[in-house]
Amino acid sequence: MEPSGREAILGNRKSLANGLGALQAFIGLGAVAGGLGLALDPSGAGLGMPLEVLKDSPFATFLVPGIVLFTVNGLGSLLGAILSFTRRRYAAETSMGLGALLLAWIAVQVYWMPGIHWLHVLYFGLGLLEFVLGWSVRRRLQEKEGTGTAKP
Repeated sequence: MEPSGREAILGNRKSLANGLGALQAFIGLGAVAGGLGLALDPSGAGLGMPLEVLKDSPFATFLVPGIVLFTVNGLGSLLGAILSFTRRRYAAETSMGLGALLLAWIAVQVYWMPGIHWLHVLYFGLGLLEFVLGWSVRRRLQEKEGTGTAKP
């Protein structure tokens, strides 16, 4: 039997969870590296980020943003990747939360820092994708369990 249009787009749940895990691992590894770089060198010079970009923010250095980036977007996304790859019960909800946090992180950066960098656009898109994939996994689980609003 041919898969329906939706199943053909999303593939099976295992592929969806693995794709989500790969996305979270990519986000997490980048955030761990960037956050660690900012925390170890709060001047931002090591990553080519001048302190002047923080002039309209509540931060004098990149220390606090680096720690938040490392823990929330870095370690949080790596934990999310583990949950997704192992298809744990709250992997979908974790993904939705992490996607929302990444969207908020980028929105705050754009608000406080001058200009929009191409990385803002990229990571905003990745955060949105992470949220949508998490929602898709959650929806599929609800349909499978019969707790969703799917029609027979």
